[in-house]
Amino acid sequence: MASDQPDPLSPIWPQLRRRARRLCNSAEEAEDLLQETAMRLMQALRDGAVIDAPDRYAMITLHNLARQSWRQRRELEELTEDTLLTPPAAPARLACAELQAAIARLPADQLHLMQLVQKGESSPRVLATLTGLPVGTVMSRLARARARLRSEMDMTAETPVSDLL
Repeated sequence: MASDQPDPLSPIWPQLRRRARRLCNSAEEAEDLLQETAMRLMQALRDGAVIDAPDRYAMITLHNLARQSWRQRRELEELTEDTLLTPPAAPARLACAELQAAIARLPADQLHLMQLVQKGESSPRVLATLTGLPVGTVMSRLARARARLRSEMDMTAETPVSDLL
């Protein structure tokens, strides 16, 4: 960023640091999260993105990166014959496996967006930026993908999105 422009993170850096420390297990993780957040904001501004509220953008980016980190840390187990018999977790694991299979069967344009959502990107604006698509196109493709997933999972059209997961 040019030196004649103010640093958009300076005023909110202390608040971001406090929030990062609450979201992370160690000070080192929090600093890494802060650096990644700052880098994403600076790249977006350098690439010409119009960010009306850099403080909100930074806070949302911080949360999304933390969620993405949590998801990557979670170890997944391979389903085996004996894990299928484990009472409370078995139905949830099967439902997740069915949902993953249904997502894999989506058309390529919808599949790509749903994979980004699975990785933690939930804002249509961010998804549009990542894919180069208009926000309306992103929203309509996600709506069609969710409708198809509801249908494949034998859910009604009124079923909330959260019930898919």
